[in-house]
Amino acid sequence: MSTQVESAQLPDYAPLPDSALGPALNEQGYHVERVERNLFWVTDSVYLSAFLATAEGVVVFDAPPTIGHNLQRAINEVTAIEGTTNRVTHLVYSHHHADHAGAASLFPGAILIGHEETRRRLLRDGDPTRPAPENTFSDTYTLEVGGERVELAYHGPNHTPDNIFIHFPDHDALMLVDVINPGWVPIFNSNLSEDMPGYIDAPGQALEYSWTKLIGGHLGRLGTRADVELHQAYIADVVAASYKALESVDPTPYLAKYPPNHWGWVNGYLNEVTRTASDFVVAKYTGVLAAADIEPLTYTTTFMIMQSLRLDKGVGSQIHP
Repeated sequence: MSTQVESAQLPDYAPLPDSALGPALNEQGYHVERVERNLFWVTDSVYLSAFLATAEGVVVFDAPPTIGHNLQRAINEVTAIEGTTNRVTHLVYSHHHADHAGAASLFPGAILIGHEETRRRLLRDGDPTRPAPENTFSDTYTLEVGGERVELAYHGPNHTPDNIFIHFPDHDALMLVDVINPGWVPIFNSNLSEDMPGYIDAPGQALEYSWTKLIGGHLGRLGTRADVELHQAYIADVVAASYKALESVDPTPYLAKYPPNHWGWVNGYLNEVTRTASDFVVAKYTGVLAAADIEPLTYTTTFMIMQSLRLDKGVGSQIHP
């Protein structure tokens, strides 16, 4: 039996900054726009994909299922204007997650390209909507189609163990998915990322490339270098606030209250550390980054980063005398 929540019972959130909003969608629920020359991006306002329209065929970069068949519609729309083929000949996976790759099966016959770990995970998962790529690489891969060049690179785990950097050197663009949400805070648990040190380092690695337009995979608009720098500032504040909270919050009251219940005092102590750190960040970025006022988002991101400081960096770790 389902339960229905009245909208009046739901919380109100701070108005979204104008910088968070992208272009309006068409009647079919998508927007397609030129990035540079024959590179285009497509969005449904929540997810982003991209494609290169060349004389030899179309190269698709990620196929989110929420965009689904609208991706081919966007390709048809563009190629009809450009006078090029609408046949998708290649599809590049940024990483293995279904929310970015779950419409890959809509392009049968396309050459599938991805990191070797993407292949391993897709073979493990056995999802027919995400066929495993046959063309894989470990460090770098240069894709050349129709006189165009795309550089794929792996700099280690970040959001996932297989998430790659997709550089368009001749189109002034970089695609890095699920790390920076232009204009928005990360969603739960640092965008559900698996490797916190790699996630924290990835924006700096992105800025080492030459580009002015970022295809970030989410939330309806292209990003800029300023968006990456704002994201870095947000994460740096989470890190600094977590250090401070780990130093200042006293675990003694929780140890005294729950002496035999180890998870009881750990829960109380780490919740207080996380709340102390995240409250500062929420206050600072509300009105600056969209959804900063949705406290569970910054709270869970702070928890992940704080735990990484403890477990990956050894902050607060002490050897028993």
